[in-house]
Formats: sequence, structure tokens, C-alpha cells
Amino acid sequence: MEGRFAEELYAESLELSKLELTSTSVADEKDKLNDRGGDDDLSFWDDSDDKLDSSLDLDREWQRRHDQFHTIGYRDGLIAGKEASAQEGFNIGFKQSVLDGYSWGVVRGVTSAFSHLPHELKERLIPPQEKRNEFQGLYESVHSLSTPDALGLFGEEIKAGEALEHSEHSEQSCHGSQLRNYRGQLESLISDSPAIDIHLPEPK
Repeated sequence: MEGRFAEELYAESLELSKLELTSTSVADEKDKLNDRGGDDDLSFWDDSDDKLDSSLDLDREWQRRHDQFHTIGYRDGLIAGKEASAQEGFNIGFKQSVLDGYSWGVVRGVTSAFSHLPHELKERLIPPQEKRNEFQGLYESVHSLSTPDALGLFGEEIKAGEALEHSEHSEQSCHGSQLRNYRGQLESLISDSPAIDIHLPEPK
């Protein structure tokens, strides 16, 4: 009888222990779920803050890049405009000066070659002393002008020609460029000296 009673008491105690364990497990699960729910709420707000910060960063970066490329484009446009204007000015100046500069260079070359010939050969090519003196004078004249001096002289002639076109006496023609006149003087001297058989090159 006593042994049976003990078994029943033990069985009841075992059932109570199981109920307590089950209750404790359920409570723990609820606490875990509550903790997870709180973490999810915090995670949600953290994600929202991160997205907002990221959006602001993108906006700031976009504005910075916009300003940067706007400045670069403006600067490149100015540089391109200056280069185009400089190129156009160079093209115009080249067309205006090439004939005069070429003629001046030809005269310098021919008179320099004649000036360095032996005296006997000069007399054979140009017998009259007067003509030899003219050759020497032309040589000294063209070589007295340095390249910057010739450029300045040409610039002054361009300005004088433009002023003449706008003056009351615009119908009067200019006598031509001094640099180009050097070539005319050389051609005249060569034509008076049959022994000098050369053909002055023409600019192409």
C-alpha cells in the first residue's frame, strides 16, 4: 500500500515538474520573440536612417559633380574659343605677310651669295662698278633689318594701308611694301647683268 502511494506521489511530482518546465519554456520563447521584435523595430529605424543618409550623400555628390563639370566645361569653352580666334588671326596674318616675307628672304639669300663671291668673279659677272656697288648696297640694306625689325616694318605698313583706305584720299594707291620692293630692286639689277643667269623663285 505504501509502495503504491509512493509511486502515485512520484508520478504527480513528475507531472508537475514537466508542467513547470513547459511553462518556463513557453515564457522563454515569448521573451525571445519579444526581444526579436524589439530588435526588428530598431533594425527598421536604423535602415531608414541609413537610407536617408545615403540619399543625402548622393545629392551632395551629384551637386558637387555638377558644379565641377560645369566649371570644366566653361573653362574648356573659353580655351577653345581663344584657340579658334588665335588660329583665325594666324591664318589672316600669314596670308598677308607670306609674299613680303618670302620676297625679303629671297633677296637676302641672293645678295648674300653675291657679296661673298671673290672680287674677280664679281667683276666678271657685273663689269660696271656702279652696278656692283648697287648690289652691295642692296645686300647691306636687307641685312641691316633683323627679323623683328622686318616684322615691325610690315606691321606699320599694314596699319598705314588700312588708314589710307579710310582716308579722304583712298583713291591714291600705296607704293607697295618696302620688303617687297627689295625684290623689285634685285630683279632690276639682275636684268641689267646678262652674265647672271638666275631665275628668282616665286612663292607657291
